[in-house]
Amino acid sequence: MKLTRVFAFMALAGLAGSAFATNGYFSHGYGMKSKGMAGVSTTSTEDAFGGANNPAAMAFAGNRFDLGVDLFSPQREASRTGSTGMAPFFPPIDGSSESDSNYFLIPELGYTHQVSSTLAAGVTVYGNGGMNTDYPAFANNCGSSNLLCGQGDLGVDLIQLIVAPTIAYKVAPNHSIGVSPLLGYQAFEARGLHAFEGITSSPGNVTNNGHDDAFGYGVRIGYLGKVTPTVTIGAAYASKMDFQEFDDYRGLFAEQGDFDIPENYNLGASWQATQQIRLAVDYQRINYSDVAAVANPSGPAAFACFMGDVTQCLGTDGGSGFGWQDVDVWKIGVEHKLSPNFTLRAGYSHTDQPIPSADVEFNILAPAVIEDHVTVGFTYTLATGNELTMAYMHGFSNDVTGPSLFFGGQDKIEMYQDSLGIQYSWKM
Repeated sequence: MKLTRVFAFMALAGLAGSAFATNGYFSHGYGMKSKGMAGVSTTSTEDAFGGANNPAAMAFAGNRFDLGVDLFSPQREASRTGSTGMAPFFPPIDGSSESDSNYFLIPELGYTHQVSSTLAAGVTVYGNGGMNTDYPAFANNCGSSNLLCGQGDLGVDLIQLIVAPTIAYKVAPNHSIGVSPLLGYQAFEARGLHAFEGITSSPGNVTNNGHDDAFGYGVRIGYLGKVTPTVTIGAAYASKMDFQEFDDYRGLFAEQGDFDIPENYNLGASWQATQQIRLAVDYQRINYSDVAAVANPSGPAAFACFMGDVTQCLGTDGGSGFGWQDVDVWKIGVEHKLSPNFTLRAGYSHTDQPIPSADVEFNILAPAVIEDHVTVGFTYTLATGNELTMAYMHGFSNDVTGPSLFFGGQDKIEMYQDSLGIQYSWKM
């Protein structure tokens, strides 16, 4: 398959919808080998996904091309009880709604080439996202409307595609450094937020404007070192990806439609306990507080705008966001080589809760409440030397409850999720 056709496949599949919402709106892992170990990847040198995980790992990956796709299924529900309303502005509105659009194909690919004994070059292409929701309207005190008193279905769709060309260099036989410029494309659409038009700095640029898109950039750097024959350590840092503003939604997102990908970093270590068994652990930090549209609290700003403080209205620098907090993610994985041709994997990860209870209502749009995941996977090596890898993930059901802006009510958001991925790898 020519690379141009592969990139076309990536773009078309990505535009069909992105729905990752495992560690906030980051995926639990990139590459099926990583996903089979709950996302552990900082010290992995067995694929070409270093541009998404640790660029330095590409120096040890050899010549290979990895192409994978995940069938991702998030199950989301939002509900409200006990609302009293405040006539004539906010009628009481109780009810519950389950999000439709529960199946998504998420593609990814990686390619690496050993230029010399010390230098490798390649590219990783992967998707992010995590804010895709589609809640049907229902009959309530606002008429036939949605849970936020807007017209028709309620939801958002965020698509993020990142291309990471990578160079990795061995500074010593067992130590490497790497760098990946991050080139990003994202698209966003919001539907059913008509009730927010009264608290925005830019009416007409809040909802139902179709998909708007933006381009952005950043960089990821990494280090990997085999400090003993059995112990490997690694670290990687990704800067905040600075994107153009979503002009069609400058009345929704803080800072006039700005929506960046936050900086993040990961540390990892692995131990080859025996010839057959490898244990690995990763720590990841995601600094959502760097992005105002994600981190600004929702309730106080919305109320201040309603009371006449235009500096707090949606779309301003201090306007409402999703209230997300920085999170720490811990991942542990095990790999067992049962035979020269067959390897089993398993893993578990835990992340902090990014959504405070005070910000539940705004997060009906993006209920990224899952904290715990388990995974299993395997790789089978064919007679040609090429590989077939599969990985399954289950994100355990979790919910967050908090006060509703509909005065006196309680909002609850909840989700669980599953994914099943397959990857084929050509060794060259």
